[in-house]
Amino acid sequence: MSDKPKFEVIDRRKMKAEEEQEGQQQPATPAEAPPASGGGPRLVVNESKSEARREPAPAATSEAGAEAEAELPPAPTAQESREQKAAYDASAQRLEDMVRAQNPAAGPPPQISFEHLVQQFYVSAMIQMGAGTQEGQRPKVDILGARTTIDLLGVLAEKTRGNLTEAEDKTLQTVLFEVRMAFLELTRMITLQSVPPPPPKKA
Repeated sequence: MSDKPKFEVIDRRKMKAEEEQEGQQQPATPAEAPPASGGGPRLVVNESKSEARREPAPAATSEAGAEAEAELPPAPTAQESREQKAAYDASAQRLEDMVRAQNPAAGPPPQISFEHLVQQFYVSAMIQMGAGTQEGQRPKVDILGARTTIDLLGVLAEKTRGNLTEAEDKTLQTVLFEVRMAFLELTRMITLQSVPPPPPKKA
């Protein structure tokens, strides 16, 4: 039996419609009403956990994945995406105007490109492998986090294959090669440290 609570994906586009209908809703049914002699509101999380304990475990992982896909909200329409993008751009411009008002000498921010995305992954992976540690301090290494970041770079390379310019592909492949080499060197050091030294030879 699984003790994990169930999670429900909420479609935020329905929130406005639900708020407008809030005043017109029917009174709560006895099953939905709070207990008459209770000591405050009930926690929905606890109720979900108890229901999860009573329900049988899914027969197969594929069935669980199909159910999760069925619960996903529909993808936004092209019109909704355009409206959201316009609102995002306007909000970002207001923020930029506020920053530049505080610092008039600052130039416009650089345009975000594919190289910036690759660089973010590169910096994250190197920091997770201890790069950038101040002198005299012991490096903090998150080797599992670094592996995840490097694997994400690999996914990016796989999914963008054939859709990049020559310069973009060269940047991605170079960065992927560098972080994988750093990972190999670091794991080799970790492996050597975990191996006990050989016993001293008898005279």
